[in-house]
Amino acid sequence: MTSRILFVFTSADTTLTGAPTGYYLPEAAHPYYILSPHHVIDFASPAGPNPPLDPESVESFKHDGGCIKFLSDATVQLKFERAKKLSDVTVEDYDAIFYVGGHGPVIDLAADPINTEIASKFYRKGRIVSALCHGPAALVGATDSEGKSIFAGKACTGFSNEEEEIINKVKDVPFLLESKMISLGGLYEKAEPWKPKVVVSGSLITGQNPASAKPLANELLNALKHYVGAEE
Repeated sequence: MTSRILFVFTSADTTLTGAPTGYYLPEAAHPYYILSPHHVIDFASPAGPNPPLDPESVESFKHDGGCIKFLSDATVQLKFERAKKLSDVTVEDYDAIFYVGGHGPVIDLAADPINTEIASKFYRKGRIVSALCHGPAALVGATDSEGKSIFAGKACTGFSNEEEEIINKVKDVPFLLESKMISLGGLYEKAEPWKPKVVVSGSLITGQNPASAKPLANELLNALKHYVGAEE
């Protein structure tokens, strides 16, 4: 059965230090090509069309076939041009939401009340909520039907403090994701830096870093095979 998935991108193009940022290329490209043959995918961001792309991710993955294809893919470009504003998203239109990483989500999506409302609705309606690398930052305000953080008591992962320190980006973000998830009651798990790590906890699927993009997409693909939307 074909489902609809909403890919959410950051609209932030600079970090707190003024460094360029945006969505991280392989974290969109790899899941897109795993999921798009089987499901309908729409794009969205706080500001709508053509969200910014982290230039460092383009340079780092310039020899990656999926990333090269993604940048020149006419269908993908059209999806970006037609990307919805988050304020125009109807949760009921989708079976799953996926937050693409990059430092941007920590800057804008984490503090965006519209995004928080959307993420909370997805979770409360039993839809699949997934996020990769810094993408889980978009979920720090999301709550279940009792008002508790969706991370509380749940196994989860995201970009680790150690990884942030290795790339010298601690000052670029308003909070460290690992520390924030733990403070919200999340049962945070991690692999060694840059090793793939995906955690499935009910309808919540999280991945640690760029290396986790493909395994997370495969977990999301599997979850959609068994998906039955229901009110929490």
